[in-house]
Amino acid sequence: MFHCLAGTCADLLIGGSGSERSKHAWVEVYRSLAHGTAKSACEDKKTIGKFPASIDDFANKFVETQSKRHEADYNPLARFYRSDVLADIESVKIVIENFSKAPAKDRRAFASWVLFKNTKRN
Repeated sequence: MFHCLAGTCADLLIGGSGSERSKHAWVEVYRSLAHGTAKSACEDKKTIGKFPASIDDFANKFVETQSKRHEADYNPLARFYRSDVLADIESVKIVIENFSKAPAKDRRAFASWVLFKNTKRN
């Protein structure tokens, strides 16, 4: 989900493939997405609730999957069932598909929300 979001940020702020975009600028935006800033933005229910449902769902799933990734990466005692992981993958695919169908103006606003640190957030 992180790479989907990073690509969306870069595509919507710099330009997608086939556009006359600066490759350097695209990479800079892509790499500017910070895990902590994005998570904090996605946890801000007041703001996220103003976006279409597909973006709200993406934000919620982003936080959930980041938490699961941290558990997998940092807890050597964590155990995961194949069936649960496959269900998570399918769920993420659906959320990403729906997110991709949201209006570009809303995804662009979301991109700016998750990219730029807001001093009023945590």
